Amino acid sequence: MPAEPAPASLPVAAARRRRLRVDQARQLADLLRHQILAGGFPGGVLPLEHAIAADYRVSRNTVRQALEMLRDEQLVERHPGVGTVVVCEKKYPHGLDRLQGLAETLHEHGRVTNEVRTVGPVRAPSPVAHRLGLPERSDVLCVERLRRLNGLPLSLDLSYLPLDVGGELLGCDLENTDVFRLLESLTGGPLGHAEVCIEAVNADAHSAAVLQVPRGAAVLMLERMTHLPDGRPVDLEFIRFRGDRISMSGVLHRSL
Repeated sequence: MPAEPAPASLPVAAARRRRLRVDQARQLADLLRHQILAGGFPGGVLPLEHAIAADYRVSRNTVRQALEMLRDEQLVERHPGVGTVVVCEKKYPHGLDRLQGLAETLHEHGRVTNEVRTVGPVRAPSPVAHRLGLPERSDVLCVERLRRLNGLPLSLDLSYLPLDVGGELLGCDLENTDVFRLLESLTGGPLGHAEVCIEAVNADAHSAAVLQVPRGAAVLMLERMTHLPDGRPVDLEFIRFRGDRISMSGVLHRSL
């Protein structure tokens, strides 16, 4: 006698259980990733699977899936007889609470140096002229710098500045000084405010070669427009950060 077909609800329930386990693994991977990048595992070795399972109240299978996700991200490696070890480089924190240059932001983590790749007047592209409040076909100062922290490539910065202000930067030490500090020295006072937009983009051939990452790798693009205290736009920047070496954070206050 042929067996009766299983109720349709059983495959659905099984699929729901599998999906739930994958969700739990992803959620666990997110928590472990934060600890890894924050240096939360002494000696760079994660606890054993059963210890992680007990700490987070999940199954050993869920732990294995989470660790495989982190391995695929090249954050950890799994070695028989040793366990799961951290292999990624430390990420440096970049705060978004204050308007600061890179050397000011990361001064506790080492020395920022700059390789000036391009500096000089150029005809402003129309969108740049518009955003800087300049007439069409105006000249602006264009500065491109590769920025390193402790000798390692960290970001590729492209800046456009009105020539009446930026032109004075041509005689300044752009290799060892943040543009913000130079601008404040030249204008005789502090900068005002900035609008910031952050998104992930794929590294083009040029930026990939300069930052020493694979072409098409995800990098963090920070677009920042800085203003003088009177509101005049003075510095339009497009900054490509190596996402494996920096993390962005800030404190947000709710207001209604």
